[in-house]
Amino acid sequence: MDRKIEKQKWTISRIALIAGIVVFAFFLVYLFFLRDNSSKIYINQDQVTIAEVKADKFQEFIPIDGIVLPKTTIYIDAIMGGNVKEIFVEDGALLKKGDPILRLVNTNLELSYMEQETRIFEAINNLQNTKIGLEQNKFIRQKEIANLNQQLEAVEANFGRQKTLYSDSLISDQTFEDAERNYRYGKKQLQISLELQKLDSISTERRYRQIDQSMDRLYNNLELLRLNLDNLTLRAPADGKLSSFNIEVGQTASSGEHLGQIDNPDDFKLRANIDERYVSRVSIGQEAEFDFGGQSYTLTINKIYTDVTSGSFQVDLFFENGYPPHIKRGQTLQLRLKFSSHTNALIIRRGGFFQQTGGNWIYVLDPSAKFAVKRPIRINRQNTLYYEVMEGLNAGEKVIISSYDSFGEKDKVVFR
Repeated sequence: MDRKIEKQKWTISRIALIAGIVVFAFFLVYLFFLRDNSSKIYINQDQVTIAEVKADKFQEFIPIDGIVLPKTTIYIDAIMGGNVKEIFVEDGALLKKGDPILRLVNTNLELSYMEQETRIFEAINNLQNTKIGLEQNKFIRQKEIANLNQQLEAVEANFGRQKTLYSDSLISDQTFEDAERNYRYGKKQLQISLELQKLDSISTERRYRQIDQSMDRLYNNLELLRLNLDNLTLRAPADGKLSSFNIEVGQTASSGEHLGQIDNPDDFKLRANIDERYVSRVSIGQEAEFDFGGQSYTLTINKIYTDVTSGSFQVDLFFENGYPPHIKRGQTLQLRLKFSSHTNALIIRRGGFFQQTGGNWIYVLDPSAKFAVKRPIRINRQNTLYYEVMEGLNAGEKVIISSYDSFGEKDKVVFR
């Protein structure tokens, strides 16, 4: 008898179809939701430099080169022009104040000095003669008054006798009146001479002062002439070491020409060029430091030259705690000019990545160390060794700090 055959629900073909649909659905989910769509670049790990993000002390500074110069320098200039006749010392000589350095000859100056000296002596002689004349006038006036006194005494004596005779009616009225008139005239004449002597004395004193002042000026002028002549011999203005002195016998030196300088050989300063970008951040008293012979030395900015030349300006720095032994004028030392003190900060080592990213992002390694992904960050201050990280990284994370030139700004760097 016939048997009814039931149709199977889970046939192999059906199972295969369902399995295919499931796989296709999972593929779609992976394709749209689970697959890593980021751009990648595959490299060997030894091709990059990896550094750890650290929480440590940070100080902002920039490197600058300082040239050793004498702290005190006195320039030697030719006060009077002339030809070099004789050189007494060589460049580098240690001098005492007043030591002769060189002697110039200037024939025109010497002739002019002789002419002016002659005129000054003539003027002095004329003033001295005027002074002698005033003295003579004083004695003439005194002689005149002595004569008048003598005449008045005779007239007065005669008037006294005539007065006695007249009271006894022994002489006429006319004789008495003549005697009285002569007496009054003599007194008046003496009084006038005394007034003139007083005026002459006042005038003479004033003239004396004027003559003395004029003579003093003439003598001062004569002294200046002699000093100008003496200036043909250049002498050391202070104790120190002669430098920048390259003069030869027979050379012509113009008035005001710089011939050399005197340096203090036992005290130094540094002069440094700083990029003009920092002109607003540099101030008097700002510190810099450098290491020399295993010891650190501190300097402070003492003077700022604000003139910008070729994109930089200059500063003078003075040593605060002594200076290294055996440093020499012209030697170059590398300094660290400080812009801040040591502070706690999150830091990463400097590297070539900054040129491509501008400090706006960096590749951060995954904890598995198999790949690194791009992450935005914010960098603030920097020095020659580190960048200060303000946002985007945590202490202990590792980052790629070498150049990103070959990465093409991919989202992920995968290590082979």
